[in-house]
Amino acid sequence: MRLEVDGVVHDVPDALAGQSLLRVLRDVLGVTAAKNACEQGECGSCTVTIDGEVACACLVLAAQADGATVETAASLAASDGTLHPVQQAFLRAGAVQCGFCTPGLVVAAADLLRRNPDPSDADIREGLNGNLCRCTGYQKIVDAVRLAAQEGSA
Repeated sequence: MRLEVDGVVHDVPDALAGQSLLRVLRDVLGVTAAKNACEQGECGSCTVTIDGEVACACLVLAAQADGATVETAASLAASDGTLHPVQQAFLRAGAVQCGFCTPGLVVAAADLLRRNPDPSDADIREGLNGNLCRCTGYQKIVDAVRLAAQEGSA
């Protein structure tokens, strides 16, 4: 199997095809931007894009991603380390608390803004509905996405 993850191509042993993409990312490739929390697709902490489509990496078999381009929150920052506007907005709005859910939320928010550059608060809540956060109460997250939208992050 071959995966391109955050711009780097990896050859993955076929024997791992039956494992979840999340397990292969974290345990085999050492990519920790996709967090492991529920392994049931309930929390969104492992949210990535696979060929441009948002998915919970814990629900995708590694074999299903063979040949795909997988992007985590780490791929959003520029190569010089400059944060993506969504990442910057999360920091400025105080939407980062413990940080565990943040990578998945940032991926989902960036995808939402790519598809809808001027979302309403209802659109934002709908776009992030698969991502759970225990710390922020969500208002700061909505504020961050709105801030990123105002700054034209799409």
